[in-house]
Amino acid sequence: MTKAILDVRDLAVAFRQDGATTHAVRGVSFQINRGETLAIVGESGSGKSVTALSTVQLLGDSAVMAGSITYNGVEMVGADEAALRRVRGNDISFIFQEPMTSLNPLHTLEKQLAESIELHQGLRGPALRTRIIELLTRVGIRDPETRLGAYPHQLSGGQRQRVMIAMALANGPELLIADEPTTALDVTIQAQILDLLADLKQRDKMSMLFITHDLTIVRKIADRVCVMKDGVIVEEGPTAALFANPQHAYTQSLLAAESTGVPAPVPADAPMVLETDQARIWFPITAGLLKRTVGHIKAVNSASLTLRAGETLGIVGESGSGKTTLALAVMRLIRSQGRISFAGRDIHSLTQRQMRPLRSEMQIVFQDPYGSLSPRMTVEQIIAEGLGVHGVDPGRNRREMVSDIMAEVGLDPAMMDRYPHEFSGGQRQRIAIARAMILRPRLLVLDEPTSALDMTVQVQIVQLLRDLQQRNGLAYLFISHDLKVVRALSHKVMVMKQGDVVEAGDAAAIFDAPQDPYTRQLMAAAFEGRAISA
Repeated sequence: MTKAILDVRDLAVAFRQDGATTHAVRGVSFQINRGETLAIVGESGSGKSVTALSTVQLLGDSAVMAGSITYNGVEMVGADEAALRRVRGNDISFIFQEPMTSLNPLHTLEKQLAESIELHQGLRGPALRTRIIELLTRVGIRDPETRLGAYPHQLSGGQRQRVMIAMALANGPELLIADEPTTALDVTIQAQILDLLADLKQRDKMSMLFITHDLTIVRKIADRVCVMKDGVIVEEGPTAALFANPQHAYTQSLLAAESTGVPAPVPADAPMVLETDQARIWFPITAGLLKRTVGHIKAVNSASLTLRAGETLGIVGESGSGKTTLALAVMRLIRSQGRISFAGRDIHSLTQRQMRPLRSEMQIVFQDPYGSLSPRMTVEQIIAEGLGVHGVDPGRNRREMVSDIMAEVGLDPAMMDRYPHEFSGGQRQRIAIARAMILRPRLLVLDEPTSALDMTVQVQIVQLLRDLQQRNGLAYLFISHDLKVVRALSHKVMVMKQGDVVEAGDAAAIFDAPQDPYTRQLMAAAFEGRAISA
């Protein structure tokens, strides 16, 4: 019997819609052996996810497939629905990239985990609950008993991804297909998840198909690598050999893509843009008929910072550490205690009406541009929307202003009549940046703006942000779990853990000689690939 658990031969996938045919995958062949991890790497649109979804026929009615995919010698292409159901979720499980869209927002964690276990294992009652708690514990969810009744929106991004991994592992699959499972995770959690997957592979002799655009992860976890570009595998080989001597020009360009360098120095006379003094954000926990406050969720305990024009403060820490909460408080989008000063003016006690004239001077760029851009609006409408809201330059031609800002962020102004779905991930992030920049803000909050982007696109966005900062004297509040990008962009760094600021200061000093043990652990996870013990 062959040792290959999955054998893909001459796979071709095309999508037919409205009379048009798009060829997504062409002539792809590879094998995954028992106990082996094969990584498929490449940029967005290269065909990685389409190839993975093809294994158990999850592409939808518009897909047309040719070639052969056998799992344990059984042909999957053209298999009937009953045969596919026996394999899906039981023998072959998936971990998807975006857990918020994969988890049901109307069901608790317990119900969502129970569904698959009941279907495939027949567990009920206390045994089922025990199994769910065991799975959540294995993937690093703290106090799993208290989380069973939680809904997806009540968890951080990292916690949601851990729940997705627990669901995939619930039935002890032989083949685990992980589609960008660590893209949006903190470096510490990413290292833990990679260690967990490696342990499962070793202990259970589980095979894995690992899809990613991050070659650093591939080096840590994969036995063999397939590099995809435009639906074709352009290079394949053992991981160590491929990294040591890449043959194809595209592989070489992927390996060379990394955010490097340091930001331009801040002018000595740069004015102060933002200051906070002991900012605190606690959310009350209420109970009973009268909703009395019985406790608090202490999101941020005491955070003090300063930020000048042309300066970047990088805020780092694990999911749930309070990074985004602090940024939202600085923007006066949530309530806080403590002083917040913007451009020399105390804004903490201002009403929403009083804040309105300042809104155009403080803008935010979110992690997921596809989720933050309206699919019903053209790019011109999206970028120009703020001009109407804030009454900026009412005498100028708005289409001309949109054209100018699109050119400034590296987009072709001729594309302004298109919709978000017609752009790549990197282009959508440039649209989000253009939407903020057209108002000419003084402060730009960047909340994980590069985490979901390919490495080559990430380098481009980092350079774009540097250029915009130098040209416009922007102050950046940069939130990220990618410490390599933080080092490339930031003048100062603030490290947060469970609502506390554990270390803050000059970026070079913190990266070269971190003082706090937690900071040292973050650095080890980011630059040496070591996980933090739970």
